[in-house]
Amino acid sequence: MSYANRKQLEKNRTLSIILSALITFALGFALISGLASSFVKKAAEDLKTFDVEEEPPPPEEPPPPEDTPLPPPPMVSAPPPLVRLDSPPLQIQTTPMMQPPMPPTPIAAPPAPPAPPAPRVSQAASSKGDVRSLFSEEDYPDSARDSGATGTARARLEIGANGRVTSCSITKSTGNSALDRATCSVLQRRAKFTPAKDQTGNPISDTYSTPPITWQLSG
Repeated sequence: MSYANRKQLEKNRTLSIILSALITFALGFALISGLASSFVKKAAEDLKTFDVEEEPPPPEEPPPPEDTPLPPPPMVSAPPPLVRLDSPPLQIQTTPMMQPPMPPTPIAAPPAPPAPPAPRVSQAASSKGDVRSLFSEEDYPDSARDSGATGTARARLEIGANGRVTSCSITKSTGNSALDRATCSVLQRRAKFTPAKDQTGNPISDTYSTPPITWQLSG
């Protein structure tokens, strides 16, 4: 193939490509135009059938408050200066404490006078007769008689200023209480004495010790 034919062939191919592109663009534009018109008609019909409610306008915002000027702060006055007054010195009045009176010193009681000395016996008491003769068989206690008790007793007698026996104590026992009691009982009831005398001759009390007094059953 010659160079001129080859060049003519390339030129024809280029034209064919351009024509094809134009035809394709024309068809696409027609298609797009048709679809767009049908879509616009459909949208117009939809707009005719539906009422679109308009949204109410938003409420108006209240106007901002006016700037009210703040009152000025109160004036604070300085406190008056403190005036220091010289107070007079505090006087403390003391009262002397009264001492309680001292209790009176107890006065010791004078000592009791010494007891007068016992009168000195210048003459002892003496029995008016033998005291052993005062006892008889009838003075024997029944209990001692029944038991066959016997014995010898001695007694110490207190003799008053009148010569009577004031008390009796057994200094030697018979060994039987009944016989001892009977000895003092007989002496206090029956014995009589000459009272003792002091140095001036006045009767005074004295003591007397009996001789042995024997209790013995007869027969």
